[in-house]
Amino acid sequence: MPPVLVYTLSRIGLFLVTLLVLFLAGLQNPLLLILASFLISGIASYVLLSKQRDAMSARISDRLDRPKTQDD
Repeated sequence: MPPVLVYTLSRIGLFLVTLLVLFLAGLQNPLLLILASFLISGIASYVLLSKQRDAMSARISDRLDRPKTQDD
């Protein structure tokens, strides 16, 4: 599976888990729930998804550094 897809799905999953946990903890205000989930999952992903982020970054960097083929 491409590293970009793995990282993106992991970020979405972490956000949804955080959203569910905060909702079950009693946070009922939808705007506050989404903002808190975004903030907490962002901090958690910085720590928990560092390997996936590095793999994604390396993949993107490799693609940008690859010489472009020229059609004559």
